[in-house]
Amino acid sequence: MNKPQFIYSTYIKTTPEKLWEALTKGEFTQKYWNGFRIESDWVVGSAMKFYAPDGTLAHSDKVLKADKPKVLSYSWKPLMKHLPDEPASTVVFELEKVDDLVKLTVSHFDFPENTQMLAKISQGWPLVLSSLKSMLETGTALTYSWKSDCTKQ
Repeated sequence: MNKPQFIYSTYIKTTPEKLWEALTKGEFTQKYWNGFRIESDWVVGSAMKFYAPDGTLAHSDKVLKADKPKVLSYSWKPLMKHLPDEPASTVVFELEKVDDLVKLTVSHFDFPENTQMLAKISQGWPLVLSSLKSMLETGTALTYSWKSDCTKQ
């Protein structure tokens, strides 16, 4: 049986360098990720911390790969009580320049077979990535609520 996974691609009118910065700088993630801030030095093996808008630690993960500006990968283990307590999964961002666009492919995998997290991230990633695309192309991230999607059970 195949293990569950999530794969999502989008094309963004930006450069790989600007997209990399948006994925790795907390001041950018706060804008398109509904107030969540990411922090790391992006060295393989280093901590990757993910803070909720109220400043609480939402994730304490690990950098798995950082090949700027092509591939970024980290573990994914939410600490928030309202999310399923499952083993860490893996997120990979692949950035590919296509003319004046960047193709961004996000893969999220290594879930247990009876995962609850896949349903949550399958709603959350498209929302976050749409907001990222909007921010990079227009300067304005989307305004959204988590009330009916990936963080509520």
